[in-house]
Amino acid sequence: MNTTPILLVHGIDDTGIRFKRLRSFLLAKGFITVHAMDILPPDGSISIERMAFQVREATQALQRATNAEKIDIVAYSMGALATRYFIQRQGGRSMVRRFISLAAPHHGTYMAHLRGGAGCRQMRPGSSLLRDLNGDPDPWGKVSVHSFWSPLDLMIVPASSSQLSQADNRTFAVLIHPWIASDPRVMACIAQTLADD
Repeated sequence: MNTTPILLVHGIDDTGIRFKRLRSFLLAKGFITVHAMDILPPDGSISIERMAFQVREATQALQRATNAEKIDIVAYSMGALATRYFIQRQGGRSMVRRFISLAAPHHGTYMAHLRGGAGCRQMRPGSSLLRDLNGDPDPWGKVSVHSFWSPLDLMIVPASSSQLSQADNRTFAVLIHPWIASDPRVMACIAQTLADD
């Protein structure tokens, strides 16, 4: 039985429905509480900082609902960047046990130049937000951090942008960006990574 609550955080132009298959998979594997939140609005028009605050609020709500000291977070694409900001800059290191990032632009993606919202601009390579986060000498504290990504990803350009410093980085040959959240190999690795020690 896996008792640590899990929060799922989606990416741009998406909702928590993105994780329907993953949530069902984790529940079948014995995880007790798996909650998918919605970032509002989800279109990248608000800043990563504001998205991160929503992740923080969802984390605190899940802690209150389950009486858990810490939770685990699995976050995809833009949602993973928001989660990272929450962990590094909004006190998340004291609330999160494990963080799994799925196909996220941690060093930016050139695809973000196609849109002009505040969050999209921050996802461009070389943005001040990314320079700040990537310049942190101790980004995670005691949080166990993992980044799962695909070298074939055409939304994260370059795909290697998904690599995280001081983290467990693993690659999966997933053809299409959204598929990483429901790929059987990735889901099995997520369950294994989140299993209680």
